[in-house]
Amino acid sequence: MSYKELSLTQIAKKIKKGEVSCLDVVTESLNICKSLKEYNAFISLFEEESLRLARAYDEMAKCGYFLGPLHGVPVVIKDNIAMAGTITTAGSKLLGENLTEEDSTVVKNLKGAGAIIIGKTNMHEFAWGGSTSNEHYGYAHNPWDFTKNPSGSSGGTGIAIAARAAFGGVGTDTGGSVRLPSSVNGITGIRPTIGRVSNYGVVPLAYSLDTVGPMCRTVEDCAVMLGVMAGHDYHDLNSALKPVEDYTKDLNKGVKDIRIGVIKDYCFHCNQPDVEKCYAQALEKFRELGAVVKEVEIPNLDTLIGGVMVIDAVEPSAYHMGWLRECPEKYAEEIRIELEAGCMIAGTQYYQALAYRTLIKAELEEAFKDVDVIITPTVPYTALSIENPVVEFTPGVREDPLHANLHYTAIPSITGKPALDIPAGFDAAGMPIGIMIIADSFKESMCFRVGNAFQQATDYHKRAPKLDHAAPAES
Repeated sequence: MSYKELSLTQIAKKIKKGEVSCLDVVTESLNICKSLKEYNAFISLFEEESLRLARAYDEMAKCGYFLGPLHGVPVVIKDNIAMAGTITTAGSKLLGENLTEEDSTVVKNLKGAGAIIIGKTNMHEFAWGGSTSNEHYGYAHNPWDFTKNPSGSSGGTGIAIAARAAFGGVGTDTGGSVRLPSSVNGITGIRPTIGRVSNYGVVPLAYSLDTVGPMCRTVEDCAVMLGVMAGHDYHDLNSALKPVEDYTKDLNKGVKDIRIGVIKDYCFHCNQPDVEKCYAQALEKFRELGAVVKEVEIPNLDTLIGGVMVIDAVEPSAYHMGWLRECPEKYAEEIRIELEAGCMIAGTQYYQALAYRTLIKAELEEAFKDVDVIITPTVPYTALSIENPVVEFTPGVREDPLHANLHYTAIPSITGKPALDIPAGFDAAGMPIGIMIIADSFKESMCFRVGNAFQQATDYHKRAPKLDHAAPAES
């Protein structure tokens, strides 16, 4: 029997009812992971350890004891997240021997809830990029089209979830690194409010922008995983002193009379035609479901990308300063150049970017007085070619991928707001398209409520790639 088409919540229920064994579920997931070798989704697989845990968890289940809502469920984590007894590379050869002795807080929480972490996923080196084109551990490939990249920097987790190799995964998000790969791989992923999930034990990119978020197949799955991952942590000084909600409690309330904001003069002028079409159709679907769609103004978005890029350049370079001086040759050239460029940005520019962040956060919060959520496309284009990663909106109209990546994702990144990506359709070539649901701080439940209403009315999240380059999974 195959379990791979079940969602995280479905497989967890079956394990709890004794209808399936943890060992069978973990074995199938590991076999799929191994079949994805050509996609370069993984840096490490923990086959022996995972099977041993699965057997132990089955014995616990026979005695009626369950660790938590993820008991026996196979999940994966991005390889910048520490897990005791494993190498945490952050996608870099520089940390190729970085054996970590302590679990990150997120991993502790996942283990405490019964999850079995079967592998660590490939990523853009030190999370500084949006394609998971990793010179050290292999360029990652999009499961929907082998010639395309899976975006990034959490691209390996995106591949694993889309390919049904795991039921849930964890990524990190600075400028969009959970939401970008969720969008182009056709899965669901959320960037939580800054401080909602601890960053302790996570190799940083940009200190004031980083957060950790779940990536799954469905909104419900993300809600369950976030409930496990979230919470105050005294190890992390930015961790919020705020109780964790039951993120599943409002899932089925629907969107009747929910006010959805569309950013005036911003959401319909920078997209590939198929993305724009899917976005418009999604808004119409929300209207059909009873939501009220209205325009909102955020006046100063014209300098958004410049503002977030300054912060997202200076802070990584500050963290890497010592290594840049001692061993610059250990970085991939692309990453070294980006980090060296960040060192050249003046303190006055960084200060101006921080001042801009205060301004744009205030403007966004003003908009939230009139709407419950704001919905945008997640990415204005679909997955890019690995060989020629150029964004082309219409024939001859091109843009740098880094700028295009940030057009929408930077809004919650720079303001620290929660944002949920959900699948919303496909382009003419069959590549996934996502939309992004943004809410005010600590209102992840509203993101989940709106996203779940859409998923109950559509089936985009249920579709899976064909995986033309995957080897047959072992039986």
